[in-house]
Amino acid sequence: MFTRLRTLLTHLWLDESDTRRIIGPQTLDHLTRSVASSENQHSGEIRIFVEASLPPSYLWRHLTQGIPLTALTRQRALMMFSKLGIWDTADNNGVLIYLLLAERKIELVADRGVNAVVDPAQWEDMVRRMGAAFAAGQFEAGLAQAVEEVTAPLKQHFAARPGLGNRNELPDTPELG
Repeated sequence: MFTRLRTLLTHLWLDESDTRRIIGPQTLDHLTRSVASSENQHSGEIRIFVEASLPPSYLWRHLTQGIPLTALTRQRALMMFSKLGIWDTADNNGVLIYLLLAERKIELVADRGVNAVVDPAQWEDMVRRMGAAFAAGQFEAGLAQAVEEVTAPLKQHFAARPGLGNRNELPDTPELG
């Protein structure tokens, strides 16, 4: 009971101002440039979404239905993947890097074109490697690592083709919530 109460208070305490404090203008600029640099190497689209806490409706489901926070974090990442339109790229090769600050958890959500060629175990390994930085509160380093990690399979399977252009379909700037 104490753990659930602590979780609830943590999520209710944190808000978008905390996200903006932790992911300041310099970090935002650095991550934007990292995403743009990555996308110059492949036709994929990478979006970063950093959120301070889960919305109350998710917390309510955790408290009343006992749904684990890991499952709710994944559900939220899937929702943001849809809401940010990442599923709607021409080659179905968008990837969302989702960070939940309250839990220091990361989720990678890839579109069907990427999932068709990248083994789910590879995504799980990436998340595991990045988790150490987030657990230590090194959010900028962890997100920069996330962009690098996601770039490798996109470059391997969706390499940029010279002369064909590389349309930027989604914003490179991370979204903060």
